[in-house]
Amino acid sequence: MKTWPVQDAKARFSELLESCLREGPQLVTRRGEKAAVLVSVAQWQRLADAGKSTLKELLLTDSGRFDLLVPPRGKKRRRSPRAFA
Repeated sequence: MKTWPVQDAKARFSELLESCLREGPQLVTRRGEKAAVLVSVAQWQRLADAGKSTLKELLLTDSGRFDLLVPPRGKKRRRSPRAFA
């Protein structure tokens, strides 16, 4: 992955785009820090689709779909149940 300073990326955007399509993702830095990555549409679609689960996968998973928030029980004494006649 080639690294481009933001000034070069702005000045030579067509070259940045061509490099992305030919060689793969291109990293853009601002003041020496990683700022963004330019990827092709095909690669973006693969990444976006990889993160989506199908309904079947969601239903067959072992983990819960949400956290059940149950308040803690108090330490108060409870009455014993009434006897039915």
